[in-house]
Amino acid sequence: MSGKPLYIRNAAQLVTLKGPTGPRTRGEMEQLSIIQGGSVWVEAGRIRFVGTDEEVRRRLRSRIEEADEIDATGRLVTPGLVDPHTHLVFAGSREGEFEMRLKGATYMEIMKAGGGIHATTTATRQASREQIYEESQCRLDQFLRHGVTTLEAKSGYGLSLEQELKQLEVARDLNQDHPVEVVSTFMGAHAVPAAYRDRSDDFVDQVIREMIPEVARRKLAEFNDVFCERGVFTPDQSRRILEAGKEHGLAPKIHADEIEPYGGAELAAEVGAVSADHLLKASAEGIQAMAKKGVVAVLLPGTAFFLMAEMANGRNMVDAGVPVALSTDCNPGSSPTVSLPLIMNLACLHMGMTPAEVLTAATINAAYAINRGDELGSIEEGKQADLVLFDVPNYMGLQYHYGSNHAAVVVKGGRVVYRRD
Repeated sequence: MSGKPLYIRNAAQLVTLKGPTGPRTRGEMEQLSIIQGGSVWVEAGRIRFVGTDEEVRRRLRSRIEEADEIDATGRLVTPGLVDPHTHLVFAGSREGEFEMRLKGATYMEIMKAGGGIHATTTATRQASREQIYEESQCRLDQFLRHGVTTLEAKSGYGLSLEQELKQLEVARDLNQDHPVEVVSTFMGAHAVPAAYRDRSDDFVDQVIREMIPEVARRKLAEFNDVFCERGVFTPDQSRRILEAGKEHGLAPKIHADEIEPYGGAELAAEVGAVSADHLLKASAEGIQAMAKKGVVAVLLPGTAFFLMAEMANGRNMVDAGVPVALSTDCNPGSSPTVSLPLIMNLACLHMGMTPAEVLTAATINAAYAINRGDELGSIEEGKQADLVLFDVPNYMGLQYHYGSNHAAVVVKGGRVVYRRD
């Protein structure tokens, strides 16, 4: 597209998600603010006017001819999808573990046998920066084709300062080079390296004293994450890591209560985390604490689906007043998918969420889960023009026709960056 204005006209449904400031909770998650026959006028990468096609034409009648036009007749138009939890940057693959799980091995058993995170850590350490970049770029291309315009990418497959910096530098370069906006999270505390198996406190000290200060100094991440789980990092260790990150300007996130109730949700509320993620086994007390503090619950149904486990209770969290977001958790071991629309399908079919709630969870709430809610996640005047045109006539069709990729046109910052044809 040129530098001219962009006019997206006459959508069957224009889902604006215009609403209250802040992540949406309870009934707010079903308020999509839909405009039938809606149109959007974009200039300089920003949304300048939103309304019915008649309103746009009446207001901008003298300028219609100067704009590049996209006819959205019969299509659904939504904000660009936001994926707030991925492990995008890594090397290698782990198909063999899939077969092991089908034969009965658990995730933690595979990890203790040298698989899991440790297998990807080895592959990522051995790979060149160029190889990691190319593999991650291919995944990012696929995210874009599914309608994702912004995603979060965690490190955590290096588990040493040099290797963590390598991952974060690749994420930075992808953000500069690729249409999809990449938001970086430091996750040096993704696992305890084999060399520190019996002295995890020493590794925690290394993360706090060496890794976090250097990542912050180089401005390679906005967030700091930790895998708080029995056999990985304890709540006390996790608290130390997250508080250290805050001292260096890194906002806290946490992998919480994935395998058993372990106090991760409670810790997220205590430290003021932007989000707590997974939460399959979160306690009722932890959920209430998150609701009170406004911590976004980033749910990852694809991970439970792939691990053949029970999914998090999304319905309960919405009803409890927790702002819920959805993510692929794209990673090579427990969720090797780039399809956020499929994750939305799973949330409807297995987590008790409605089509309206999951669309909110994959747009405005996901944007707030990475501190981008003031800029992204809804189609409102002044916001960045990130939009997707889907080949379905309404938002319910996006979830009804499950397992399909309906994204036809993707706009990032007012520029068409993908057309399916």
